Amino acid sequence: MNLHIMISVFVFLMTMLVIFWRPKGINEAWPAAIGACIILITGIVTQADVLEILHKIGGASITIISTIVMAVILESFGFFHWSASRLAILSKGSGYRLYWYIQLLCFLMTLLFNNDGSILITTPILILLLKNFRLKPHQQIPYLLTGALTATASSTPIGVSNIVNLISLKIVDMTLYMYTAMMIVPATLGLLFMSYLMYFLVKKRLPKKLPNLTYDIEQSFFTKKFHPLKGTVSVETKRQRTKFMLKILLFVLLIRCSIFIASYFSIPIEFIAVLGSLVLLIWRWYYLRTNPIDIIKKTPWYIFIFAFSMYVIIYGLHNTGLTDLLLRICTPIVEQGLFQATLLMGGLVTILSNLFNNHPALLIGTITLTEMNLDPITLKTMYLASIAGSDIGALILPIGTLASLIWMHLLKQNKIKMKWKDYLRISLIAVPLTLAVTLILLYTWVHFIFILS
Repeated sequence: MNLHIMISVFVFLMTMLVIFWRPKGINEAWPAAIGACIILITGIVTQADVLEILHKIGGASITIISTIVMAVILESFGFFHWSASRLAILSKGSGYRLYWYIQLLCFLMTLLFNNDGSILITTPILILLLKNFRLKPHQQIPYLLTGALTATASSTPIGVSNIVNLISLKIVDMTLYMYTAMMIVPATLGLLFMSYLMYFLVKKRLPKKLPNLTYDIEQSFFTKKFHPLKGTVSVETKRQRTKFMLKILLFVLLIRCSIFIASYFSIPIEFIAVLGSLVLLIWRWYYLRTNPIDIIKKTPWYIFIFAFSMYVIIYGLHNTGLTDLLLRICTPIVEQGLFQATLLMGGLVTILSNLFNNHPALLIGTITLTEMNLDPITLKTMYLASIAGSDIGALILPIGTLASLIWMHLLKQNKIKMKWKDYLRISLIAVPLTLAVTLILLYTWVHFIFILS
């Protein structure tokens, strides 16, 4: 076997092992960066490849970091407490109603931010809420698990909700506008199917009636506001607080819509994302009179290092012949027709994601697609099928996505035990069925809307 092949495979496997294991809580960017350095030093990836990689991941990384900055700013405004209070009030004492509001919250947070940001936002909200309801651990797990699955899978309808989706968009030369036009309907229907399916799977473990909160939620969650200039705490009315939070969310929604408009007119979407985060940062400074330095410290800049490093490692596998092997496997099936090609790509990326995580899996799948000399519709449809495998299919195991790894880490920090059997009890049924439904809907939507029309 060629020495470069041995090195690239070994580096990839060791990198993924350390990312899954995370000894002493090591950040996933470190093993990825070390692996990338080995690939670069050995010459498996050239300087020209590096420049191409920087071109492809730069805009996507800036966009995702900007949206996470928005999420961090929301936390400083007290959004977590306000959201928890809203969920408690809207549920009206019904455990079943609470389930559906949690589903809606997780879906919207991913659409407004991204899947990693949504996990960082919704998980603390749910933990805060469920603990104050004094629910037993076995009653908390269904809410936390189904919410996390929805938050992660909800990056499927629009490409801007996941960094690896954005990177692969650049590879297949597809606009965010076209992605949304082809994917939002089948993916949203697929997510709705998943929410209903999970509801029937966990319904018996949800409390019919929620216990009373341990304290006055109206007073504790959002009626106090700190005035830095006066050094005192004054009381805000519920109406004032709600009005302010809705203004913030409306602004974030406008930025999100502007990103799609920018994509339609071929304007780099990272410009809009950065502008939105800067405006929100200035708004925060005016409202709270706090130095923006703390936001800079809280921003996960390592995302850029992680994305770049993983892409270098995957490019090393590509340069040593991995995509050639996949081409020989996939080409005969793709030639049978669009339906078979759609199912193939979704299934292939699902398997790779659960074995190696969805970031490298989707990048491998996307690079393979570009080598097939496909017509534009088939290329885009197979790419979207791989997105479904990466964002939905990857959830079969809790190690399949970076977002689910972050979620498991947050639960551990809050001393909440999530057993694999509890996770698999839901994921082994809900995820494969949802993936199948989404892929069939994707083929049907593309066939009737984009081919027959």
